[in-house]
Amino acid sequence: MASIDMHHGQAPDLTIALPKGRLTSEAVALLGQVGLDASAAVGASRDLVTLDHGAGVRFLLAKPFDVPTFVAAGAADLGIVGKDVLMEVEPAVVELLDLGIGRCRMQVAVPEGSGVRGVEEMEAPVRVATRYPRATLAYFQSVGLPAQVVRLDGSIELAPRVGLADAIVDLVQTGRTLEANGLVAISTIAEISGRLIANPVRWKLKYDRIARLISEMRGLVPVRPVRGREG
Repeated sequence: MASIDMHHGQAPDLTIALPKGRLTSEAVALLGQVGLDASAAVGASRDLVTLDHGAGVRFLLAKPFDVPTFVAAGAADLGIVGKDVLMEVEPAVVELLDLGIGRCRMQVAVPEGSGVRGVEEMEAPVRVATRYPRATLAYFQSVGLPAQVVRLDGSIELAPRVGLADAIVDLVQTGRTLEANGLVAISTIAEISGRLIANPVRWKLKYDRIARLISEMRGLVPVRPVRGREG
């Protein structure tokens, strides 16, 4: 596979899985700040594998929910992925850094006309539409409110309007989409941002290379360490 080889047949020093979608541009910009050129990932090319020959780094472009799979399986040493995906998938990876990109909130929202202004005012069992069934059930269990999850992959805001659900759980950045669909946020489940993750074995085998990258990223604002998870 020619795309794997670098430096006269040498394997890349690092392989990093990048998420397609809302985090892509910010992740590429962040990598550029530490001297890694992943700009081809946001170019016109449809190639899902790009190379920074000078740095010896290969980039894989994958769907956000697939990034932890590539990293956990060792197809990539590192990955950049949203905290929402990690909460939902709970992959066997090491979460190294809060990169401070793609900031938003995972929130519970209800129809504005419902009169409900807090989760404690909701009647059980509550029907919740979301693309995050595991995180949603864990949250409602934590507040002692039985919930039935309606799994959707898109147009989540539509569910309460057509009677499919009483509430939604989704990512909220500005709140304008909620407002446009007659919804109001009543609770925040988690603050969400992009995270740097590593395959546990590669984290040990390539510690010096990865630790150097982390050190370089730490020099950027607003990169923050993940407490208790960094080795």
